[in-house]
Amino acid sequence: MLETDSIQARRSNGQKARERVKRSAHAALGNVDRDPIRLLRINSAGRVQALIPLRYGRMAASPFTFFRGAAILQAHDLAGTPHTGISIPICGDAHLLNFGGFATPERQLLFDLNDFDETATGPWEWDVKRLTASLAVAAAHMGYGRGDSADIVMAAASEYQLRMNEYAQNSTLDVWYQGITFERMLQDAETPEGRRLIGRAMEKAAGRTNESMLHKMAYLDGGHWRIRDAPPAMFHPGGPVTLLGKAEHWPDTPTWKKKMAKCYAGYLDSLAPDRRELLKHFAVQDVVFKVVGVGSVGTVCLVMLMVDSWGNPLFLQVKEARQSVIARYARDKAPAHDGYRVVAGQRLLQAASDIFLGWSTGPRGRHYYFRQLRDMKVSADVESFNQKILTGYARMCGRALARAHAKASGHSVELAAYMGRAGQFPEALLAYAQGYARQNEKDYRRFLEACRAGKLPMRTDEDMAADFRV
Repeated sequence: MLETDSIQARRSNGQKARERVKRSAHAALGNVDRDPIRLLRINSAGRVQALIPLRYGRMAASPFTFFRGAAILQAHDLAGTPHTGISIPICGDAHLLNFGGFATPERQLLFDLNDFDETATGPWEWDVKRLTASLAVAAAHMGYGRGDSADIVMAAASEYQLRMNEYAQNSTLDVWYQGITFERMLQDAETPEGRRLIGRAMEKAAGRTNESMLHKMAYLDGGHWRIRDAPPAMFHPGGPVTLLGKAEHWPDTPTWKKKMAKCYAGYLDSLAPDRRELLKHFAVQDVVFKVVGVGSVGTVCLVMLMVDSWGNPLFLQVKEARQSVIARYARDKAPAHDGYRVVAGQRLLQAASDIFLGWSTGPRGRHYYFRQLRDMKVSADVESFNQKILTGYARMCGRALARAHAKASGHSVELAAYMGRAGQFPEALLAYAQGYARQNEKDYRRFLEACRAGKLPMRTDEDMAADFRV
């Protein structure tokens, strides 16, 4: 009886939240009367200066890439939107390309959120709005009309609502044990083309192992493995092929190596004892600088190649963790360590996480988190999708986000009760997504004007590659 009363009280709390914030209120865009250029400059502070022009160059490619790199703008704007007051661990940057496939420790292939650089405690609605807005922006970028775009956005919003209502009927442990496997996705695919794409992704993932990467990315040099330079994506900062300048040759200095050894020791301390024991069997062979993504360009990111006594490889990615844009605007208590914030958020939100996930503090006091580089990881080539496939993909993203929120928060009952089963909440999200896609276009035009006027430095990958000294 006590359990039933508790569930009833939780449902009542969710329904009462409608009195504070009507579901239709989620169509509001928030604080869009601001200077996007100023906010982008704030977000670039503290990054590797030589790479900031590349960040802007990648953002300038299209309104879609701009949206991906401008998470700070939407976080700022969302701070002015109504929300239920139910704050939970959120991804913070749940756009459609931050979902993908990866292997569990048991080598099952899951579909889930895969980027947690902005994770924090914040309003659950912010993640759903980031996802739906990204779908509207992507649909416009791919040339879909208003009707097709609406179908794509509604697929994600309605699926999120549907799945949250299902999770509200599950026990706490049942929610924690759930995951979206590619095998299940293959069974549920509605079209032959969908099954073909999922099958191809599974094949691709199976080939993305540490062993398969070794000869593609590295070569033997006097019995020692060395990673190949592939500028501007990957290079040795202190080698003959670099764009960071002499002031940034820190990875090859004795002082830096000593500090990095301390950083690695701190990382080992963050792991469970069995994982620490496992890594004792590997020795570092090489470290390179990696330029990643769009929004992350300019943050420090390294790739470590390690091998065991048999010569079997392990590639680890060491990525800088900066202040979350969500924490900046959600008034969340600042974490003691941003690397820990990323790791803790990932472990909470994902159905299963990388066994090598950990954190540490590195040279210059920067916070880092460690993970495997590319072990059975796959992402969707959404620009090759037709409207039907993109709609199905949007539905899977909505489902994965609902599962993540239900697991991390334990508030599926409240969220489901607030949303209900009718169309008010998804329809409000559609209005929001369409309106924010238009706002993104305006911001993109102002961004391009600033770049052309020389107010923001902008260089393409091709421009940067030409600077490398070979």
